[in-house]
Amino acid sequence: MIIEQILVTHMSVFCYLIADPKTKEGVLIDPAGDQDKIFSIVEKHDVKIKYIINTHGHFDHTSGNDAAIKRTGAQLLIHEGDAKKLGSLTSSFFSRVLVGGKGSPRATMLLKDGDIVEIGSLKLKVIHTPGHTHGSICLYTKGHVFTGDTLFTEGMGRTDLPGGSMKQIMNSIKNKILALPDATVVWPGHHYGRHPRSTVAEQKQYYK
Repeated sequence: MIIEQILVTHMSVFCYLIADPKTKEGVLIDPAGDQDKIFSIVEKHDVKIKYIINTHGHFDHTSGNDAAIKRTGAQLLIHEGDAKKLGSLTSSFFSRVLVGGKGSPRATMLLKDGDIVEIGSLKLKVIHTPGHTHGSICLYTKGHVFTGDTLFTEGMGRTDLPGGSMKQIMNSIKNKILALPDATVVWPGHHYGRHPRSTVAEQKQYYK
């Protein structure tokens, strides 16, 4: 499996390229900006992007959707709980002003908890992890979980914005993410900690 963690924009967002090295099918998670940087890595691996997946609908993760779709023709996926955030006037405004991107087009496919996204022989399981937003998700494949803004390497996403809930995010972290095998690598949505990745075992010490 190909995994590339790509730091983009001044908001320290982690975009991820995940691809099957045999079929060369891939997915981009939260391609928020710095498209040339992202696609230089896509081209290095000679990958065809099949899907773009947003871990949630906040502008700092979705502002690059339009450009990435135009370059790839990929389908755009997001959880049904955050679908209305894509294309909203508020999101479009902040995308242009704060990130320099564009408002996102609407999703072509809505996700639910337990859905499986297939890329070649790889399977990404959708785990609905509300708390940062109503429709926040993590994506799990054996040995790896991509946690968006639900869980960072040191801390969690904020819960004081519309759709946020401290009770929900703590439940999502403790009962969904930390229920995964201890050796699972945690790949966060922002570089807000000292380290760019962690493990479930390491995170458990913070949420006893």
